[in-house]
Amino acid sequence: MIRIAVVGCGYWGPNLIRNFTDATESTVARVCDLAPERLERIKSRYPWIETSTVTEDVIRAPDVDAVVIATPVSTHFDLAMMALREGKHVLIEKPMAENSAQCSKLIETAEANRLTLLVDHTFVYTAAVQKIRDLITEGELGELYYYDSVRVNLGLFQHDVSVVWDLAVHDIAIMDFLLQKQPEAISATGISHVVGQPDNVAYVTFFFPDSLIAHVHVNWLAPAKIRQTLIGGSKRMVVYDSLQPAEPIRVYDKGVQIETDVESIHRMKISYRVGDMWAPKLDNTEALAILARHFCNCVAGREEPITPGLAGLRVVTALEAAEASIRQQGAPVSLYPLGTRP
Repeated sequence: MIRIAVVGCGYWGPNLIRNFTDATESTVARVCDLAPERLERIKSRYPWIETSTVTEDVIRAPDVDAVVIATPVSTHFDLAMMALREGKHVLIEKPMAENSAQCSKLIETAEANRLTLLVDHTFVYTAAVQKIRDLITEGELGELYYYDSVRVNLGLFQHDVSVVWDLAVHDIAIMDFLLQKQPEAISATGISHVVGQPDNVAYVTFFFPDSLIAHVHVNWLAPAKIRQTLIGGSKRMVVYDSLQPAEPIRVYDKGVQIETDVESIHRMKISYRVGDMWAPKLDNTEALAILARHFCNCVAGREEPITPGLAGLRVVTALEAAEASIRQQGAPVSLYPLGTRP
């Protein structure tokens, strides 16, 4: 039984507390938050959990095996480093840290102490994204051409991070898992419509090796909430809409085919293929429940991390490149390979 301490119970923390409490592999022993009223709500629902406003007491508690961090990104590095130095395994909310240098230090510390360091890239653990990964791995989509995503809504405005760090981080994590390739360069544009606040609208383009390209549109000022991704391949195409619980994935047997005979090549003759559409049946288990069990199994040595520190580092590096490109009004920023893929 893995004994968990959760640091932060604002927006995301209660979800983590619930799932680690429900998991048979773990129990939530302690919860920390700076707001007493939040702790009172947790205590009323889980009276056996020890609560505190003193972070150090919770992280250093001898009855804690692992620390789950669900606090603002500006606090991630210090909290995670404290936990790792105390010999605790760590699950950290996305994005992993404020910059890639901090990510690298956390990875080094976890490896030196032989501790599990997992990043909460929640969408990676959804049945929909796992199914798309299977389709890609099995060659069902053929050669990948593009990843095109729209992730917009009205709010929730963040004061410490831009819309890229808040929303685009999800697609970057999904692409890192699905495509198994690192972009060679990133070009991004963005703007803030609130004086003194981070960008609230952004467009990010990722250039991959070969002919693969990706584009992500994120926006806090949209009149409707949209979460739709299109993935195109030479054989089939996928539409992924996380707001459609019944059929979040639709696979289309559609595409184009360029004729290979000499006469057709000269005429640039292209034929269109229109086939069936199907919606794969998916498990409806909550992604966080899968993540909680996976983290516990990693701590116990039964599984290898799906979203380890290296994945968090790759995502943060891409976010840094996007922000640098925005400051240069869309000029492409080159990226270099980061270590080896786990």
